[in-house]
Amino acid sequence: MTFSEAEISDLQHVVSATVIRVLREERRLNGRLAYTELEASQTLGVQKHQLRDCRLRGEIQGFKIGRNTCYSREELLRFIAERESF
Repeated sequence: MTFSEAEISDLQHVVSATVIRVLREERRLNGRLAYTELEASQTLGVQKHQLRDCRLRGEIQGFKIGRNTCYSREELLRFIAERESF
């Protein structure tokens, strides 16, 4: 199955809007303030290494808690909102 560029664009907006809505829904996420790299990548619908690469390029800010790289809810929302404008 292949999609046209217009269909892909429409789907990207739907996915972004859904992820933003889920991240803003505190009771659904148990009020979490931060997500591990794996959790953040799954929430964004990308591979863990893709999120890591974005962090290394400075496109998203992460922070260390022990050995884990984590991302704040606000940073994930900013990252998504920035991508919506593409």
